[in-house]
Amino acid sequence: MTFILAINPGATSTKVGLYENDREIFNETVRHHKDEIQKFAKTLDQLEMRVALIEKFLEEKKIAADSIDVFVARGGPFKPMKSGTYSISKQMIDDVLNERVLADHVSNLACLIANKLARKGQPKYIVDPVSVDEFDDVARISGLSILERKSLSHALNMKMVAKRWSKENNVDYFKSSLIVVHLGTGISVSAHKDGRMIDVNNANDEGPFSPQRCGTLPVTQLAKLASGGKFDYNELKRMLTVQGGIYSYMKTDNVPEVINLMEQGDSKAKIVLEAMMYQVSKEVGAMATVLSGRVHAIIITGGIAYNKVLTDIIEKRTSFIAPIFLYPGEDEILALVTGALRVINKEEKELEY
Repeated sequence: MTFILAINPGATSTKVGLYENDREIFNETVRHHKDEIQKFAKTLDQLEMRVALIEKFLEEKKIAADSIDVFVARGGPFKPMKSGTYSISKQMIDDVLNERVLADHVSNLACLIANKLARKGQPKYIVDPVSVDEFDDVARISGLSILERKSLSHALNMKMVAKRWSKENNVDYFKSSLIVVHLGTGISVSAHKDGRMIDVNNANDEGPFSPQRCGTLPVTQLAKLASGGKFDYNELKRMLTVQGGIYSYMKTDNVPEVINLMEQGDSKAKIVLEAMMYQVSKEVGAMATVLSGRVHAIIITGGIAYNKVLTDIIEKRTSFIAPIFLYPGEDEILALVTGALRVINKEEKELEY
């Protein structure tokens, strides 16, 4: 038997799961005080605080770090990487510590936390990082030669549900054409062909707006806003990626709360929610063209997928393309454990960073 500890940092918490092979022992969330998080100027500065809280959590669970056989952590927006399970290497650690990454994101901390906890040289992995890049070359062209489209997405969850759907429907993932939609704080809509995620919108830059993010915007109006002197770069970035989307219109990013307003007759809440699902549906249609109209299934996942009133809008607009399958939520801890087990059981080869 193999004991696997999975680590997935979030903005104000860290999810920690312990498994014996694929059997869950616990899967819990270590909360971090928001005031404590806000004290740190940079995400990397949070490392020691998070490690100490996780060590305390494991001590309370009576779990010694040296009793764990394998550590597995969420992968961040590192350099472009193929899908798979990677050993956490010195080079990966150095790149994160020296900020040689594509974005400042809390997921960058995960491999550092695992490296700190694994004191006896236990194997340490990441699985399907945010920067999984399997784009066809044509998908990289943005329309402006000095800017390139980048593959940054909810790859971990989307790859897992794509493989899960394939297994449940006796389909070879590596011979299938799928559209996978992740509905969360950010929204990713991806095209999977023959086991590769060949296109996906970068949820921070483009695609549908989401509870916090603006998605694709009218570029000349955005350029005028950016050059007007009213906002500096950090203020504008926060507006686009944290205070955009639903929050921009409703002053809350709580989707159930906005649905409740809609059901009480709030016309603004209704049009904003419908517009978000309208834009998701348009992106699904775009990914159908990426797959030349040959789509086996449209898979919808993420926390917002629990809200049938919203997924019904997507289904109404896109079911002519392919059957719709719902996998609400995002079990990224299980996805990490499953990825580690594929290497442990020699179903896949361990990849080098």
